[in-house]
Amino acid sequence: MPKVVRTTCSYCSVGCNFDATYDDEGKLVAFLPAKDYPVNRGSSCPKGFHLLKALEVPERGTTPLLLNLRGDLEPVGWDRAISVFVERFKAVRDRYGPESAAFLSTGQIPMEEMALLGALFKFGMGFVHADGNTRQCMASAAVAYKQSFGFDAPPFCYEDLELTDLPIFVGANPVIAHPVLWARLKGRAEKPPVVVIDPRLTKTAREADLHLAVRPKGDLSLLYGLARILVEEGWIDRPFLEAHTEGFEEFSEFVRRFDDERVEAESGIPPARVRELAERIRSARAVSFWWTMGVNQSHQAVRTAQAIINLCLMTGNIGRPGTGPNSITGQSDAMGSRMFSLTTSLPAGRDFTKEADRIQTAAILGIDPGRIPAVNSLPYHKILEAVDEGRIKALWFVATNPAHSWIDKHTLFHRLAKLEFLVVQDLYPGTETAARAHLYLPAAGSAEKDGTMINSERRLGAVRKVREAPGQALPDFEIFLRIARAWGCGDMFREWTDPEAAFRILQRLSADRPCDFSGIRGHEDIRERGGIQWPFPASGADPAPQRRLFADGRFYTDSGRAKFLFSEPQPMPEVPDAEYPFQLITGRGSLVQWHTQTRTGKVAMLRSLAPVDAYADIHARDAQRLGIAEGAPVRVRSRRGEVRVKARISDEVSPGQVFMPMHYPESNFLTFPAFDPYSAEPAYKMGAVALEAEP
Repeated sequence: MPKVVRTTCSYCSVGCNFDATYDDEGKLVAFLPAKDYPVNRGSSCPKGFHLLKALEVPERGTTPLLLNLRGDLEPVGWDRAISVFVERFKAVRDRYGPESAAFLSTGQIPMEEMALLGALFKFGMGFVHADGNTRQCMASAAVAYKQSFGFDAPPFCYEDLELTDLPIFVGANPVIAHPVLWARLKGRAEKPPVVVIDPRLTKTAREADLHLAVRPKGDLSLLYGLARILVEEGWIDRPFLEAHTEGFEEFSEFVRRFDDERVEAESGIPPARVRELAERIRSARAVSFWWTMGVNQSHQAVRTAQAIINLCLMTGNIGRPGTGPNSITGQSDAMGSRMFSLTTSLPAGRDFTKEADRIQTAAILGIDPGRIPAVNSLPYHKILEAVDEGRIKALWFVATNPAHSWIDKHTLFHRLAKLEFLVVQDLYPGTETAARAHLYLPAAGSAEKDGTMINSERRLGAVRKVREAPGQALPDFEIFLRIARAWGCGDMFREWTDPEAAFRILQRLSADRPCDFSGIRGHEDIRERGGIQWPFPASGADPAPQRRLFADGRFYTDSGRAKFLFSEPQPMPEVPDAEYPFQLITGRGSLVQWHTQTRTGKVAMLRSLAPVDAYADIHARDAQRLGIAEGAPVRVRSRRGEVRVKARISDEVSPGQVFMPMHYPESNFLTFPAFDPYSAEPAYKMGAVALEAEP
């Protein structure tokens, strides 16, 4: 009898499930999208179809590697690797103190592994600082929700794409980034009009009924101007505002500043087009806003996300089917990272700086409260600045490749060279980051271990082992346990025997919190139910497979009311000028590429569907003026660096703009290191560059 094992894809946040089918002899004969899973319903993008192919390549790490005296990474056994790890990190801590080391992790490993890593590093090893690459994509949305709603709580379910009358995509390109979700929207019998707010004429914008080609980072002024029209015309839900929100009167007074003239000057959108959108919102029964990195990766990202939230609150488009301010997460387990990685908060949204939260966490975990840091970690960019200043001496990277992805990465190379000890734990020893390591630890991929991940709609999905890891590669969970035992804190983690046991611990930590999932019976329950959205408490759990938040108008703030938050738009930190006259925009290039192509770049079929070489999209008018031909080499310069790429003449960008995909290493030699003041997320989508035709 054939055997079927179902698992969750570890690429994006949609959370598709796949069925691995084995024949009677135990040989894997098929890996196909699950037809009855409520998320993808038998659909997949090409990346998911080839999830296993990226693990079946000769570039996989199969043994630990240690830098020798000749400067080469040479194979060692696990005992030696763990011994060196412990010896070097203990030496750093003893010499420089608990703030002298940090880990930088990921949103693409199961949350049980994330939680064990955070607890080990902070409570067991005694360090303070840690962050993840979710800082690069989702921090702004998380902070916006937390400030406005009192908790990091995306309110929607994917079903809302099939129930909305007016989906508005802001800085989002789901045709490329989330094709399964786009298919759910476009597969409706009655197709709603689609609105896209984006500087580029993306593939999603091409299919929109209304495309507002906003000036880069002019979206905040546009959203405030839209709110002003709704207020002036009375197209608001006054009963909802009075019963369930606070701060609206101050907000309505604030947006009066954003008259037609100002909004057009700052956003580039004519008044008639702004009013057209306002009228569409007024006439729609259920309006939904969907945003991704175009909003989150900005110097004023949190306030932009909150401008979207404010529009939903003032029109009552929240808590009802087909509505909501809906952030589509980036990575497969970014929500798990936000809740349980112990990087920027204690588990389930508790606060490191609050004594009561530390005491409660310690009691649940059975540890001394004094082992929990009473201060917050530095955010990602401050950790790297501390490396530069000599205050952090050792780094541990887990499942991430910042030597490719970090903003203005020239500075990163310089900083990594200052470290006394750099550990990289990843699938491949050949990444740009692993090549700079003193110690490399080979990790198993998501299809080679067990656990859970939380997708964009708060749905816990089960990760199951589909194949064996090659050579000596181990699940991250097992690596962390080995380090704990060698460090001498293994007894602290005696209950963390495997991912299922760790899940039980996380359930206890979630109890009575907004993200409560204590009612789940375990990993098998998640598999049987087709995933389970939080909240799912032990008592009074709603068994419905699709559930949205705030249907009762009650929020997680102290007052129970959602907050209107806003502030004046800030000028871009770097603007085009005579020397660097073009606006650089970065983003996703194609649906077959993923982040730094660490995995997708190793799959032949995926490589064949995307350009091999880095390229820059340039408007035809600019190309003609500069003598740049299609496919010709072009030099792109910023104040940070200079790269040589191929030119692609495209109407996706407006004159004066240049678009470069993030998947190629060239892009982040150019990006400007600005950060949102609330979320500390990098502003990848702005910067000034110059173009020159190569002779």
